[in-house]
Amino acid sequence: MTLKNLDSFSKSIKGKIRFNYSLKNHTWLNIGGNAKIFFVPETLGELRDFLLFMKKENKNIFVLGAGSNLLISENIKNHIFIKLGKNFNKISLKEDNVVIAGCSILDKKVSEFACSNHLSGLEFLSCIPGSIGGGIRMNSGCFGSEFKDVLLSVQVMDFNGRAFTINSKNIKFDYRKTNLPKNLIFLSASFKTYKRDRKEIEENINQLIQKKEKSQPLKVKTGGSTFKNPQNQTEKKVWELIKESVDNQSSFGDAKISQKHSNFFINSKNASFDNMYNLINFVKKKVKEKTGISLELELEIIN
Repeated sequence: MTLKNLDSFSKSIKGKIRFNYSLKNHTWLNIGGNAKIFFVPETLGELRDFLLFMKKENKNIFVLGAGSNLLISENIKNHIFIKLGKNFNKISLKEDNVVIAGCSILDKKVSEFACSNHLSGLEFLSCIPGSIGGGIRMNSGCFGSEFKDVLLSVQVMDFNGRAFTINSKNIKFDYRKTNLPKNLIFLSASFKTYKRDRKEIEENINQLIQKKEKSQPLKVKTGGSTFKNPQNQTEKKVWELIKESVDNQSSFGDAKISQKHSNFFINSKNASFDNMYNLINFVKKKVKEKTGISLELELEIIN
């Protein structure tokens, strides 16, 4: 499809198409260049038609959620980004205490919805930044709970415009990852919950939030946990390995290590992609030299 045809397509839909669009304000790190095309569909039909139009360029398509755990390069001139619109952030309750949530809705909102309906099991979502789609993609979790514990199914569309449902029993979950292909766009998901006294749910949520506030930097430009905790290599958490191996004053430009949690890297002002990328590699190298452990990224990088 030519840009001229795509411009004509944009005039026939409710969604939005932008060209040479800055993504800087769409990531929590506040870092990123200009996408070749930025598409916000409002209906399944619009999303399907766009994917069919862009079929020859699907290797350059990326789905953008809340941008909470994402580092994007300034050099993304040929990249196409899709960010699901408002019609994909609806939430509802079905029988048997099943919560249905659009995959663009924030995790926190789903936790609040469950609480308001006296439903337990999703309290941990109140402490996970980002959207439902991103949470499913990387099996996000905190304080002993993960998406795999509550997910029943996810409705998806592949890059060929085909929509279908995947039962959670057919998904292989691992620590901060799944085996779901990259060419799937998550549309909505169903979650299992159970009835519980609302005050007890609220107390649980407040306890989790307080625990998070004590240990993690808030109201700063950060991508959350940078590295995964090493599995079966040490009993130490990754923040401990970093603290032991790296001077916490280390920085590259405005990319710095949080003084509150050493696995959180911060854009203190106007850090570039290279600043943050260099800090990541520097920390990874130092930990390897000190401990012999090779750290694996939790932060997703689009370069």
